[in-house]
Amino acid sequence: MRLTPEELRARKRRNVWIASALVAFIVLVFATTVLRLQQNQAAERELERAVATSQP
Repeated sequence: MRLTPEELRARKRRNVWIASALVAFIVLVFATTVLRLQQNQAAERELERAVATSQP
């Protein structure tokens, strides 16, 4: 089965959109992970600070 040039262009366009969506999803997951790690580190520092100031 041979595809027409129009079908080939449509396939390429579709593939580009799928690749773009995949890259956007990966960036979103990475950014979320980095932000959560930063929040956890800040909370841990705050906890250590609270423990250090409460000790005699």
